[in-house]
Formats: sequence, structure tokens, C-alpha cells
Amino acid sequence: MALLVHVLLAMSGWGGLTAPGVEGPVVRSQPIIRAGPGGNYPTLTEALAHAPEGSRVVVAPGVYREPTLVVDRPLEIVGEGWPVLDGEGEREILRVKAHGVTVRGLVLRNVGVSYTEDRAALRVEGVGGCLIQGNRVENAFFGIYLARAHDCRIVDNEIRGEAVRETASGNGIHLWYSRDILVQGNRISGHRDGIYFEFVEDSRIRDNLSRDNLRYGLHFMFSDRCRYEGNAFVENQAGVAVMYTKRVVMENNLFQDNWGSASFGLLLKDITDSEVRRNRFVRNTTALVADGAVRVQVEENEFRANGWAVRILANSLENQFTGNDFIGNTFDVATNSRRAYSTFRGNFWDRYRGYDLDRDGVGDVPFYPVRLFSLLVERNRPAILLLRSFFVDLLDTAERVLPALTPESLVDEAPRMRAVGAGAADAGGGRFAGSGSGRPRS
Repeated sequence: MALLVHVLLAMSGWGGLTAPGVEGPVVRSQPIIRAGPGGNYPTLTEALAHAPEGSRVVVAPGVYREPTLVVDRPLEIVGEGWPVLDGEGEREILRVKAHGVTVRGLVLRNVGVSYTEDRAALRVEGVGGCLIQGNRVENAFFGIYLARAHDCRIVDNEIRGEAVRETASGNGIHLWYSRDILVQGNRISGHRDGIYFEFVEDSRIRDNLSRDNLRYGLHFMFSDRCRYEGNAFVENQAGVAVMYTKRVVMENNLFQDNWGSASFGLLLKDITDSEVRRNRFVRNTTALVADGAVRVQVEENEFRANGWAVRILANSLENQFTGNDFIGNTFDVATNSRRAYSTFRGNFWDRYRGYDLDRDGVGDVPFYPVRLFSLLVERNRPAILLLRSFFVDLLDTAERVLPALTPESLVDEAPRMRAVGAGAADAGGGRFAGSGSGRPRS
């Protein structure tokens, strides 16, 4: 009899109840609403209006040109065969205004440029617990936009813009006043900034590829206690700008081919108590710029084939550069001061010409990484034209014989004789390591 009651209750659709004599709840199956040709409703607008809370809205293949869609209750919206939601260059496409919404498998296309509002392909505002996974965003002003959101996941989306001017473009993934957000496994290109954070806390950016963006691959301000791991920032106008932030960890990322007259791989602007560890900086105009950086640990990174590996300004204090590899850079370290307020120790320098008589792997004489010519270039940028000249070779030779003009306090007292190995195959860029073209850029 108990078994019969259990079966009848299950067939009736009553969930959350326990049949007499039967252990555990009887779970009601998730209602499924089909939108599109042959579905319950011909349009997605109607399907969203009639779908009960907790249901799954399955969108059939096709192109849907409808007014801005608003999700105001917990739903799962799933595309079947990549249905296209087309904004026709005139409007925002999808707004999420409810907790616990999932959006998956959609193509969001053609969000028009606006100079008065931040139009997005998909906007989540004032809610939490959302999952945005496995979507394609094409030719959007802003791609995925979160404002005052929390505990959301943006995972495995492809976001491709067609921006040609910064003033007429938005960001691929844009977060504002949000917390506890996971941004993972996304591919972003063709936007103003690939990923943009402002007033975001306790969030993780992991295994993303951000390339060919007009300004920054990643740009974040006033965003404390965030972690950036395993990402690749490749061929952007500039790689990553970290501004006005504290307690940030950047680990195992790739900064590559961010090339131009004012480009850099990573800018640390007025940040404190942070970590830059086990990253790879390859073929950037300037790999790392420290401007007002305080108490930052820069450890076990590889700086290879950059114009400037590190430019550290006099307003940067108490930073530690330890266990890094400097290989094939035009200038290993440059500064605008005769004094040093940060410490370099235990790094490998391919320009080091010292010796190791006791064979402990550490050079017996210190290394001064700032070239005299780099000081001249800091004061007179056009002097860079003399870089390959015999005059510069004479300057370098004279400085090695009689160091007098380069900063005496900016010194590595224990240079390593062999590369530390920060650029091993498992370090730098996560699953997108090597995503660059490998070609020099003009």
C-alpha cells in the first residue's frame, strides 16, 4: 500500500511531500516550456511571461527579433541548436531581474551603440545566484553586464565585438559594484576593454582569453581581494591595468604581444599589499609598470623579449622582486630616480657577467640592472633611436667598468646563475598559454 501511495503522489505532481511509510521527499519534475516554432508559445516574450518559477524555457532554433526580454522570476533559459536573439542594432536584448536565473546556449547579436546608456546583450542587475554559461555574444556594445550583483558565474562564453573606436565601444564583460563573482573560461575580443571591474570585491577571474581589444585586456579599479589566475592577455592595446586596489593576487597569467608606443603588459597604479606571481611577460613594449605600488610581492615571473621588463617609479615603495627570470629584454629595469625604494634579490639576469666561485648557484658579485642608457632614455625619449649604435655599446662598457651614474641602491645582491624556471610549461596563461600569434608587431 505504501508503494502504491508513493506512485500515485509522484504521478499527481505533488512535490516536497513524503508519502506515509516512505522515506525521503517526492520531487516534482521541472516544468519545461518550449518557445518558438512548434513550441508552447511562438515567441520567447510569451514564453517568459507564462513560465512558472523554477521552470526551464527551451528556445528552438531560429532568429528572434523581439523587444527587450525581461526575466523577473527564477528560470532556466536554454537554447537548442544556437537560437539567435537579435537586437537589430537598436536595443538591449536580455535583462535579468530575478535571483537564480540560468542563461545557456544562446546567440545574442547586434546590440546598438548608445552614447546615453550602457546597452548590453545580457544585463544582470541587483540580483544574485545567476549562471551565464556557454553563450555567444556577437557585435554587441557591451557584452555581459553585471551591476550590484553577487554570487554569479560567467562561464565559457564567447564574446566577439566589432569595435573600431574606443568612444563607440563598450566592454566585453563589465562588472560594477558586485561581489563574489566567478568569471571563468571566456573568450573575449574586439571590445574597448575585454574585462572591466569597478568596485568589485572577493571575485575570481580564471582561465579567460582576452585578446585584440582596443584598450585593455583587463581593467579594474577599486576592486579589493580579487584573484586573477591562468588568464591570457594577448595583442591588446595594453594588457592589464590594476588601479586603486589592495590585496590582489595575479598568478599564472600570460601577458603577450601587448605592443605600442604606450603599451604595457601589466600596470600597477596605486595598489597595495598584493602579489604578482608565476606569470609570463613575453614581447610587450613594457612588461610591468609600477606607479605608486606599495608592498607588492613580484615573485617567480618570467620577463622575456620585452622592450622594458620593469619600469618602477620613485613613488613605488617596499616592493620585493624575488626569483624572477629576466631574459632577452632591451632594458631589464628602468626608473626615474637615482634612489631605490624596492628590493631586488635572487633573480636571474641574462646580462649578468659575474662568477660563482663557491658554486652555490648565487653570483659572488652584485648585479646592477639599470643601464645608463635607460636613464638617458627616461629623460629624453627620442634617444631610443641610438639603441643599436656603437655609442650605446661604449656607455654599457664604461658603466660596467666604473658604475657611477646608475642607481647604486637598485641592486640585486644575490643574482642567480641559472634561470629560476618561472616560465615552465605549466606556468603562465593556464589553458590559453601560447595563444598569441608569435609574430612581432609593428
